[in-house]
Amino acid sequence: MPEEDDAGEDHQGRMNRRTALGAGAAALGGAGVGGAVAAHLSQAASETDLAITNEINANLNNARHLFKITAAEPQQFDGGNLRGATEDNFPVLSGQNGAVYLVRLEVGGIREPHWHPTAWELNYVVSGSAKWTILGTHLDGSYRNDVFEAGQGDLVFAPQGFFHYFENARTDMPLDVLIIFNTSVREGSDDIGIKAALNAIPRDVLATTLGIPASALDAIPTDIAPVVITKRR
Repeated sequence: MPEEDDAGEDHQGRMNRRTALGAGAAALGGAGVGGAVAAHLSQAASETDLAITNEINANLNNARHLFKITAAEPQQFDGGNLRGATEDNFPVLSGQNGAVYLVRLEVGGIREPHWHPTAWELNYVVSGSAKWTILGTHLDGSYRNDVFEAGQGDLVFAPQGFFHYFENARTDMPLDVLIIFNTSVREGSDDIGIKAALNAIPRDVLATTLGIPASALDAIPTDIAPVVITKRR
């Protein structure tokens, strides 16, 4: 019978059967332990995931990064309403240069012509159709006046400082537009409307500029008020 060395092999390089069986048993035992550990970790991970999910669900209405804009109290106007998320009511936006408004224009509704001196805006048409006008300067020194209609799913960009307005183009349904600003302040703090602009100019100067008699301006309201949503009469 061949002699065995300490490594459990005979001199012909064959492994001792007892050693082989012992190694196999150890391997199987290790696999069993590993499987048990893996199963335990998997169960623990599942329980952790469940706990996290339950915590998120429990705090869904209180999470500092969550704002339910459709549930916000709307500002009501003659031609529609708007709901906003700004640093005033969504503190996480403070210092982030971002604000969002959901605007609804009823049939005949018009967003007063205006411009934002320090902010641009992205307008996403959620539903309905909008007539747009955007007036701005260009490198050749001329004005460029873009007039177009945007429908559901369209995105409209109004550059910082460009004069613009939009209105509900439909006669059978409201217009819903989601507006994103690169400012954290509330709407009205960075708007200059056409009515306020006209009333910031002496009537005789405005009349001279327009080439009309001052009496032709008598019907223009004299208040300097924030930008509003109005309605066709």
